[in-house]
Amino acid sequence: MITHLLFYFDGVLVNTEKWYFEATREALARLDVTMTFEDYKQHLVDGKSNWAGAATKGATYAEIEAAREWRDDRYQYYLQGEEIDIPGVAEVLEELAESFQMAVITTSKRRDFELIHRERTLLNRMAFVLCREDYDLGKPHAEPYETGLRRFGIVPDNAVVIEDSKRGLAAAEAAGIRTIKVHNEFVAHQQAESDYSIQSLQELPDLLGRINGNKI
Repeated sequence: MITHLLFYFDGVLVNTEKWYFEATREALARLDVTMTFEDYKQHLVDGKSNWAGAATKGATYAEIEAAREWRDDRYQYYLQGEEIDIPGVAEVLEELAESFQMAVITTSKRRDFELIHRERTLLNRMAFVLCREDYDLGKPHAEPYETGLRRFGIVPDNAVVIEDSKRGLAAAEAAGIRTIKVHNEFVAHQQAESDYSIQSLQELPDLLGRINGNKI
């Protein structure tokens, strides 16, 4: 039976990916590199660095690192000024908290994550949050979700991962945890496999009720 929910963050609980892409695109343009949205999406699939083009064009390590820092600052600027909330998410989490323990497993850096939630209440029902600094190996390695299981002290059969990307779903599968894919236009092209899929988070309570009711 599912008793614990492990949520990915970007694209599932808030819409931040658009602004991370935009900040990265602008940073690369400062190095005279053009990156389209199609380029960015393909890099998400094949794991290629967004900065490879800059190195090919002759940018030095120091120049690339400076551009990365500029990107990080620009991303924070967007997080503070742009609309990133997904309608209905807060209400769904309140409903789920009556029956499940919940946590967030994110690839976000802690300073970005804390900035996003400085004036939001989405985390009020979460037992804990794991950011990128809280584990060594990132997705698609199993470690992020294995770390979440250990923190809760549960086995994989007691949990389900709510994700949107191929790498994230692969990480959950590697950890032996069932998965629910939430549709996200930003990564829909990846055609990632999952145990279950929903179009929006509003469908999650009903799906979980069916899964537990059928003892799947």
